[in-house]
Amino acid sequence: QVQLVESGGGWVQTGGSLRLSCAASGRTFSSYNVGWFRQAPGKEREFVAAIKWSGGSTDYEDSVKGRFTISRDNAKNTVYLQMNSLKPEDMAVYYCNAQWGSLDYWGQGTRVTVSS
Repeated sequence: QVQLVESGGGWVQTGGSLRLSCAASGRTFSSYNVGWFRQAPGKEREFVAAIKWSGGSTDYEDSVKGRFTISRDNAKNTVYLQMNSLKPEDMAVYYCNAQWGSLDYWGQGTRVTVSS
């Protein structure tokens, strides 16, 4: 019952910043845990960051700690991923995921390109 749409991807230089958005429609997802994942060409999809429904208890993959920040605005049914100090290694398609118990939803992804 939750539809997710990612946006905010683009092409930036090394050291630049982007803010990704994950907007939910169809119903509120304030009770869902939300995470960001990414997949580079030829690579497996990997975990990036996650946030609990309450907005606390965030978690980050080691390579993005100190550079990325996940947050959410439940009133807007939106989760954000602020990406600073971007590196070529961050280049991938980023996907939003929402989970609540056995319920699991994915967006179509937004592409992030980082030039070196």
